[in-house]
Amino acid sequence: MLEKSENLNDYLDNHYIHRSNWLRAAVLGANDGILSTASIAIGVTAASGMREAIVLATLAGLVAGALSMAAGEYVSVSSQTDIEKADIERERQELSEMPEIELQRLAEIYEKRGLTKETALQVALEFTEHDALGAHVRDELGITEISQAKPMQAALASGAAFTIGGLLPFMVTLFLPLESMEYSLYGSALLFLAILGTLAARTGGSGIGKAIVRITFWGTVAMGLTALVGYLFHVNVN
Repeated sequence: MLEKSENLNDYLDNHYIHRSNWLRAAVLGANDGILSTASIAIGVTAASGMREAIVLATLAGLVAGALSMAAGEYVSVSSQTDIEKADIERERQELSEMPEIELQRLAEIYEKRGLTKETALQVALEFTEHDALGAHVRDELGITEISQAKPMQAALASGAAFTIGGLLPFMVTLFLPLESMEYSLYGSALLFLAILGTLAARTGGSGIGKAIVRITFWGTVAMGLTALVGYLFHVNVN
């Protein structure tokens, strides 16, 4: 019986939704790292044929992008956390001031989900006796442990993922021939994006084909427009 219970817990812990917080931040960071860094490199390559300028601009974009991504994620998710805390505090106050109304509100939520009026009221009573605030936070506000915002986790995942993603096109600017640099950057970036799409789809349990098409299409658009800007503002450095 104990073994079955442990297996059930392992099964529940492996649901894809449990990975949504860090997976979203990591995929966004890696995708932005590959795309932003490759686009900068392609744009500078189109404007100037000097490797030093390409490497410097790409490195600067990599560092600035990683810090910006981490800071942006932290600020954004922290704002969400502040809203959640304010709602929870408001709910705590309402439970203290009007417990009967809050009990009825909880029962109505369960009734709308398909329970009979009597059963819904009984469930609401039992949840209220066990943990009134927890029941309202979960079922009225929709805040759960899975969906709850985690600013530091999001910031670290985004910043690290951006750095890893950005290092891939940066290595291309260091070692591949200058004559075909634009094509090398474009081809390698598409390959990296396709690999990222595959990993994200497998980790999240979604369709691999759709993920690859989506990520490579928008990557092509971004890099193409950046290359166009580079050609329009072409610079010759003697």
